Amino acid sequence: MLRGVAHSAKETFTLLLTKSPSSNTGLKFLSAWPDVANRSFLIHSNYTTDTKSREENKKTLENLYSLSVDITKIRRLKEWVLLQDVAYVKEIAGILQEMGADETTVASIIERCPEAILHTPAEINSQRALWQLVCQNEKQLIKLIEQFPESFFTTEYQQNQKANILFFQELGLKNNIITRFLTSAPNIFYNPVEQNKNVIETLQRNYLNLGGSEANMKIWILKLLSQNPFILLNTSTAIQENLEFLQKNYFTDQEVLQLLSKLKGFIFQLNSTTMQKSMLFSKNIFKCSDQELKQLVLKCPALLYYSVTVLEERLEGLLKEGISIAQIRETPMVLELTTQIVQYRIKKLSALGYDIKSGNLESLNGTKKDFEVTYGKIQSKKERPVFNPVAPLHIED
Repeated sequence: MLRGVAHSAKETFTLLLTKSPSSNTGLKFLSAWPDVANRSFLIHSNYTTDTKSREENKKTLENLYSLSVDITKIRRLKEWVLLQDVAYVKEIAGILQEMGADETTVASIIERCPEAILHTPAEINSQRALWQLVCQNEKQLIKLIEQFPESFFTTEYQQNQKANILFFQELGLKNNIITRFLTSAPNIFYNPVEQNKNVIETLQRNYLNLGGSEANMKIWILKLLSQNPFILLNTSTAIQENLEFLQKNYFTDQEVLQLLSKLKGFIFQLNSTTMQKSMLFSKNIFKCSDQELKQLVLKCPALLYYSVTVLEERLEGLLKEGISIAQIRETPMVLELTTQIVQYRIKKLSALGYDIKSGNLESLNGTKKDFEVTYGKIQSKKERPVFNPVAPLHIED
C-alpha cells in the first residue's frame, strides 16, 4: 500500500484522507490552492485597506459586542473588516440562528471568519440553498459552517458551485463525498463545470486506452475522485503528458494503471522533469538497470513522486543509522517514512535488543498502527519465558 501518498492526501483534505504520523509525502499542494490561498485577499481587495487613517465602524462593534464576539480576535486576524462602512452583523447572525446555531456558535464562526459579516443576506441565503442540495438537514449544514466557515462564506463562484454540484451528483458521487469536497477542497467548485468535465473525460478515455474495462470505469473514476479531488485542478494536457512519460519509460499499460491506483491520482500533481530526475537518482544510487528500476518504482512509487532533495535526505538518514544501500533496495518502502520517524522506530526496536542493521527493514515499515503491531509482536517474543523441557516441575500437593 502506498502509505506516504495516502496519508498526505488525508492531511491535504483535512478530513478527507487522515494523516498518519508515520508518513510524510513531501508533496506540496500550494499550487493547487491558488483560490483558497487568495480567498481573503480577493474579498479584502474589494474593501478599504487603509487601517491607519480609518476608524472602526462603531455600529459594527456594538452589534458584535451584543453577540459576545471577541473583538480582539478580529482585530488580530482581519482588522480591515471592522473598518467597512457597511456590515450585516445582525442579519448574518440571524440566518445562522435560523439554521440552529446558538450564540456561542455564531460568535465562534464570526471570530474565525470575520468577513462573513460583509456578505449580504441575499448572498448567504443563496449559499445556504446551494449547500442544502447536498446536506441532509440544516443541523448538518450549521455543523459544517462551524467547522469550515471560510469555505461556506466564499460566495463569488455560486454559479460554478451549483453547476459542479449537479455534475458530481450526475457522475455518481454521494452527497457526503460532495460535502467533504465543499469543505476541504472548495476550489474545485470554482472551475467552470466544462473544465471539470474535460478532466473527467480525459481520465475515462485513458483508463479505457490502458486496458481498463467499461464496467469498472465508473467505480475507478469515483474512487479516484474520492481519494484525491485535486486532480480536477490539473489540465487535460498535464494528465496526458504524465501518462505518456510513464509509457516512454517502459511501464506497460497494466503497470501504469497499477501506479495510478497506488498513487491515487497524485501523479498528476507532478511533472515529467521531476519524475525523470527522481528516477535517474534512484538508478544511480541502487546501481540498477532500467528494468530493475521499474520494478523498484512499482514496489515503492515514492521513488517516482519524491524529489531528489527528499530522497537524498531520507537516504542519508538511513545510512547514518548504519543501514546499507542493499537493505534499502530490498525494502525501498522505508523511503516513505521521514528521517525522524525512522530514528524513533529504530530507537524503540533497539531498546528490545532488535538489531536493525543485521535484519530486514520490514519491521520499520507501515503506518503508526502497523508499526505498533510489529513492535508488540517483537516485545511479546522477547518477554516470553523460554521453556526448559528437562527442568523439574514444582507441583503443590
